[in-house]
Amino acid sequence: MGLITQILTLPLAPVRSTVWVLERVVETAENEYFDPAPVERELAGLEAALLAGEIDEETFDRREDELLDRLDEIKVHVQRRGQ
Repeated sequence: MGLITQILTLPLAPVRSTVWVLERVVETAENEYFDPAPVERELAGLEAALLAGEIDEETFDRREDELLDRLDEIKVHVQRRGQ
């Protein structure tokens, strides 16, 4: 950006700063939402609960399906981002 452009757009600096901050917040939230590690930990905990007799097979199957669907969603998102 040239000096003249910077001077002329100076009144917009607070808006640009706000937009930049919001973009970083959205980026961080997406990274956390699409992180497979918590889902994988929950799957491992779910299996441990089943083996310990804390939950029945029906509950395990239902929750496992939900978590596997979530992992599929994450996988699709990561593939789209990579393109």
